[in-house]
Amino acid sequence: MQILDGKALSDKIKIELKQESILLNEKGIFPALAVILVGDDPASQTYVNTKEKACGVAGIKSIMHKMPSSTTQKELLDIITSLNLDSSVDGILVQLPLPKHIDTNAVIEAIDPKKDVDGFHPFNVGRLMAGLDGFVPCTPFGVMRLLEEYKINVRGLDACVIGASNIVGKPMMNLLLNASATVEICRSSTKNLCEHTKRADLIVVGVGKINLLTADMVKEGAIVIDVGINRNAEGKIVGDVDFAGVAPKCSFITPVPGGVGPMTIAMLLENTIKSAKNR
Repeated sequence: MQILDGKALSDKIKIELKQESILLNEKGIFPALAVILVGDDPASQTYVNTKEKACGVAGIKSIMHKMPSSTTQKELLDIITSLNLDSSVDGILVQLPLPKHIDTNAVIEAIDPKKDVDGFHPFNVGRLMAGLDGFVPCTPFGVMRLLEEYKINVRGLDACVIGASNIVGKPMMNLLLNASATVEICRSSTKNLCEHTKRADLIVVGVGKINLLTADMVKEGAIVIDVGINRNAEGKIVGDVDFAGVAPKCSFITPVPGGVGPMTIAMLLENTIKSAKNR
């Protein structure tokens, strides 16, 4: 069993991006990421702070827009419009979730697809589905980079993706399909989920349910990617996989924390540098 170390790879990628940023600086281009945080959700605030620090390491300017939870949809859209028009801004990220009175889809669609470094705009979603170049959602993008780093070729593998969100499950399915894997997508509520997972060479799970994937659901030698982030009764961060039980059966497995999480941030930075190059 080998641990897929996302923390080590993300640190390596940030160093590489710093070098690319320096080369861009020499051409008069200074990569910049604008982050919009609406409200005071503690988890969102933590994520935003982490992203801001990571930008500094990679040589990317971080532009913060912190707005109160009372912000109207029009006020938020006006900020996005101004950032779309600002040629010095390469990436725009609106931290989710948004307050309930704001239409998340309308906000995502308002972002210029060329600055959509989260990869959530329908334009980029469509390009991913068609196998064309565009911005890919950062978490599944990070999973693919992690597999690539450890020389895991998914071509011909039977893959099972548990979770069908627009942020992880659906783009993960499309990336694996584009890489010539055979993909089945399930949910935590799928009937006889175990029957699906036991056939899989590769399992990616991200539904936010502690110990959803247990040892009896995994075949010997499987590759397991845990995208889940939860807090258990002791307040410890854990994933969706019963790591202690599942890990001994795996050929490769990601830990939580230290697996996919750091890769999500690294891919956000990579998308921002890509946008700056496209300038």
